[in-house]
Amino acid sequence: MSQANETVFTWGAPPLKFGAGALDEVGYDISTHGAKRVLVVTDPGVAHLGIADRVVASLNRYGIETEVFEHSHVEPTDKSMGEAVDFAKDKGPFDGYVAVGGGSSIDTAKAVNLLLTDGGELTEYLNKPVGDGRAPSGPLMPLIAVPTTAGTGSESTGTCVMDVLSLRVKTGIGHWRLRPTMAVIDPTVTLSLPAGVTASSGMDIVCHALESFTARPFEDYPAKKAEERVPYCGSNPVADLWCEKALSLISRSFRTAVRDGANVDARSDMMLAATCAGMGFGNAGVHIPHANAYPIAGMVKDFHPVDYPQDEAMVPHGMSVSLTAPAAFRFTYPSAPERHVQAALMLQPDLDPNTPDEEKLPTALINLMRDIGIPNGISGVGFEASDIPELVPGTMKQQRLLSISPREVTEDDIAAIFEESLSNW
Repeated sequence: MSQANETVFTWGAPPLKFGAGALDEVGYDISTHGAKRVLVVTDPGVAHLGIADRVVASLNRYGIETEVFEHSHVEPTDKSMGEAVDFAKDKGPFDGYVAVGGGSSIDTAKAVNLLLTDGGELTEYLNKPVGDGRAPSGPLMPLIAVPTTAGTGSESTGTCVMDVLSLRVKTGIGHWRLRPTMAVIDPTVTLSLPAGVTASSGMDIVCHALESFTARPFEDYPAKKAEERVPYCGSNPVADLWCEKALSLISRSFRTAVRDGANVDARSDMMLAATCAGMGFGNAGVHIPHANAYPIAGMVKDFHPVDYPQDEAMVPHGMSVSLTAPAAFRFTYPSAPERHVQAALMLQPDLDPNTPDEEKLPTALINLMRDIGIPNGISGVGFEASDIPELVPGTMKQQRLLSISPREVTEDDIAAIFEESLSNW
């Protein structure tokens, strides 16, 4: 029986373990999947703090042999992921993986697992039109994700994101088989995160929740066959619940986590918010702010964010996503005014009621961004109006994301959003 519009939505997430001390149970968790030889993927900062050592100790307690790759790149690239894959090929084979770190380490582990298990080259799996959009041919090895920042929600999703250096654009791989086997979340590991990292990664949570909540509804898409459905199916009732929960946690704790990093309750709320938002956007999808973020990050000039490694220029992912969000939500407001107002009040319950409805969500975002020290628009990270013609094509390559926008978006629309986002206040 054919249908003009979609009548089915999908939702999925990995099993979750959450709480203080959960980190030290990873050995048991992956042993239940029969793993005997595991690659731990982390980054130099996390390794320096001894967090990865705790994971290795837990694995060793269960007789699991380990190798550690501790060179995951902050904001990974196709080159850095290739280096991780080469390391794993040299040290392998492995029958399990543990990612310990931010989204960069988790995404790197996803790529390693994919290429060592399914074969092929990285470019074959990248989303079209940048890559071929190849899907994994079968199940991957067990992967346990242990996030150490509250941001990407990568522990919940089937998405892996990277910069493609030759094209100066950020893109990714999206398939439900990339979703970790289990997410192990210990909020105590975030207590040492500096304010700048907390602010930037937290804005990724905010945008995940807001973009998913305002995404094109699943029933607005043409009907699909079962084998044609993708993880990002549009806003739906189950994803909405997770987005709403994430926004309520953010509202009460984000500013506190930035201001007082030792506040365990605030840190716990932000870690839980990241996972909840991941369970939302990992199924509903994200749209214009994330599509704009990819060329912003890929075309960075000489911006060095506070509290991040200073050896190279970068715009952290959560920061880059947030910079055009106020203007993007002004653009999408006509698609569902009531949803945009509802989202604004979840993000800032004490928002001035005299604020015009179409400005409520941009205003709530700007108030938050100013409070936590996010740069004022794309000019705050070094871009000028003359850069916009080069930024737009990078956004338009993100058709997988733009298809989730609740309003059809053209090159002129994106250029106008960038123009409006040169300064947000």
